[in-house]
Amino acid sequence: MAKGLQGFSWTMLLLLCAIQELGAWAVHTAAEGPGLGQPGDPALLVSGRVKRGWVWNQFFVVEEYTGTEPLYVGKIHSDSDEGDGSIKYTISGEGAGTIFLIDEITGDIHATERLDREQKTFYTLRAQARDRQTDQLLEPESEFIIKVQDINDSEPRFLEGPYIGSVAELSPVGTSVMQVMASDADDPTYGSSARVVYSVLEGEQHFTVDSKTGVIRTAVADLDRETQDRYEVVIRATDMAGQLGGLSGSTTVTIVVTDVNDNPPRFPQKMYQFSIVETAPVGTAIGRVKAEDSDVGENTDMTYQMKDEEGVEMFKVTTDSNTQEAVITVQKPLDYESKKVHTVVVEALNKFVDPRFVDLGTFRDQTIVRVSVLDVDEPPEFRPPSNLMEVQEDAQVGSVVGVVTALDPDTANHPVRYAIDRSTDTERIFDIDANTGAIVTGKVLDRETAGWHNITVLAMEADNHSQVSRASLRIRILDVNDNPPELATPYEAAVCEDAKPGQLIQTISVVDRDEPQGGHRFYFTLPPEATNNHHFSLLDIKDNTAAVHTQRVGFNRQEQDVYLLPILVVDSGPPPLSSTGTLTIRICGCDSNGAIQSCNSTAYAMSATLSPGALIALLVCVLILIVLVLLILTLKRHHKSHLTSEDDEDMRDNVIKYNDEGGGEQDTEAYDMSALRSLYDFSEIKGGDGGGGLGEGGPSGNPASERHALPQWVQSPDLDFSVFRDYICRKVEQADEDLSVPPYDSFQTYAFEGSDSPVPSLSSINTWSSSSEQDFSYLGGWGPRFRQLAALYAGRRGEEDSEES
Repeated sequence: MAKGLQGFSWTMLLLLCAIQELGAWAVHTAAEGPGLGQPGDPALLVSGRVKRGWVWNQFFVVEEYTGTEPLYVGKIHSDSDEGDGSIKYTISGEGAGTIFLIDEITGDIHATERLDREQKTFYTLRAQARDRQTDQLLEPESEFIIKVQDINDSEPRFLEGPYIGSVAELSPVGTSVMQVMASDADDPTYGSSARVVYSVLEGEQHFTVDSKTGVIRTAVADLDRETQDRYEVVIRATDMAGQLGGLSGSTTVTIVVTDVNDNPPRFPQKMYQFSIVETAPVGTAIGRVKAEDSDVGENTDMTYQMKDEEGVEMFKVTTDSNTQEAVITVQKPLDYESKKVHTVVVEALNKFVDPRFVDLGTFRDQTIVRVSVLDVDEPPEFRPPSNLMEVQEDAQVGSVVGVVTALDPDTANHPVRYAIDRSTDTERIFDIDANTGAIVTGKVLDRETAGWHNITVLAMEADNHSQVSRASLRIRILDVNDNPPELATPYEAAVCEDAKPGQLIQTISVVDRDEPQGGHRFYFTLPPEATNNHHFSLLDIKDNTAAVHTQRVGFNRQEQDVYLLPILVVDSGPPPLSSTGTLTIRICGCDSNGAIQSCNSTAYAMSATLSPGALIALLVCVLILIVLVLLILTLKRHHKSHLTSEDDEDMRDNVIKYNDEGGGEQDTEAYDMSALRSLYDFSEIKGGDGGGGLGEGGPSGNPASERHALPQWVQSPDLDFSVFRDYICRKVEQADEDLSVPPYDSFQTYAFEGSDSPVPSLSSINTWSSSSEQDFSYLGGWGPRFRQLAALYAGRRGEEDSEES
């Protein structure tokens, strides 16, 4: 039957094509002149001349042709074709030579392959008519189109799947869930091949679908997520508007039922039991309970609360946001001896309540929690818990400060012993009686040194020292008046010489290390030794300060530049204590405005009105003075060095160069013996010895005897060497003080040659033996230069021998 319908449609199509092509041919002929047609056509007769062109018999080809023979498409024909085969017809373009073949003689076109409109809807080709002998174009090349005619060969398809939708539980009937759409590849402009309708194949008990739009809606109002949380619905799409013979496709739609808060929380048990030791600190978790809720997500969020007074006072309940459990913790210390069991009521309720479902019932539930307190051995407890004691700072050592009391809270009521944590009282200022808990002073107290003491008292069971309690105790030292008041600072004041009577000089304030409860009150007066003072007066201002004023007209700092004014300060006690301080008052010179310029001992101030020029001049003067002082010091040092050199020149030359060989007996200028001779009067020595030489009357006329007297000098018991000693000491001091010259210990260096010298000294100063004990014969071996010296001593030696004989 399908084939019959197909043939019928093709016949009608050919007819329509013939009418369409006839109209197109008439238009084409009128527009282009030489046109398409055959002899005898009405158009040719009307025009009065023969026109050349193409004649088309077919423009369409049906898709999905399944016949065994090539499918006839159409025919091209030229009006110049006389049927003798002299014209050759050819085609080119899409599918030419492969899909479409043409008979070169007749111009018939056939389709050799199965076509699919869904892949390609039309083909564009070009037709040519050529002379078979010359291969020249007899007609201009013309373009034509072969359209593929659609048949219903494509089923509807759901291209956007898989589909997942959602709908809230308990939604009313007709609530839109989602929309599905199917597409058909057939030609929507030809027939009903692409007209799609929708229907539900599975799940029609709970959902429906709009046949035209594909919108899925709820079919019932009692969808319950807790019963079934998802549905699989099969939707079918059929083309040909659902008529018989139409093609169809289907898809599965997953519909998730979302939750609403339609279920209240419920405790699985009506009673829970927990236990905890009585020493558990505040905040310790006792246990957890949880109310079940069939809902999901935020609809299961709950809060918990205590519903009885005892529970609110002793325990605290919080919600664990992760597990939605109620956490019960200790809020107040437990005591087994006071109460062994606590019974509380815990209530659970939803955070978010949907007002649409309030009529379903209360969204809360309650349960009973029983907490058993377990007994443990507890340390002693301090009673009462007061942590403040007071004691006077003048309390004697051993005085009782206070008593602490601790009791064993257990039923056994063990005796308690007390101690002080010495880490908090390292100086052992306090002691405690181990049995009574009485705290006594262990040292003398001083509030000014430490006004507060913080100690820790330990209380422990007598037979179990591991059970220890600690209590912090604050001891305040009460003040007694044991410190006299003192002046706040060592006051110094300045007053102008031209001061007038009643002028304020200084305001006096005092300090007192004591802290009386009623506050300080000080009294100021002059001590008895200062009552006759006529220069200054003291006024007590009554606010713990006093003012010192002048009492006379003008002062003279030439007569007295400093006044010491004693001030007596007394506190209010008890007992009243006093001290005397001194105010130092300096008399100073002032300018016309009363500004202090200078005092005798200290310049207190300088005028602030000096100009820059005056300051520069002052600095220049200071620099000049400094230069002058340096110059004077330099000249003085130079002069001193010169004098020292002149004083030491003679003696230093004689002593330092005493070991020089000299120029012989003809050299009379090598030594100046006058300086050495002047140090001691050799005439006295000669006179004492009875020998010749320098006598009291003057020089002797015998030069030889004068020369012989020098080496024969003999030490006398009555000789006084203080002259030499003083002279040498004076020179040493001058050398030590003068830093510009090297030290010249001339006499010490050259007066002694040393004991190891092979040649004995010739110095008469160091000759301690008598002249008779010396032998100068060795001088003869010293050479010609010492010949005269040897003869001198040898002659003197002969005279001495003759005198002895």
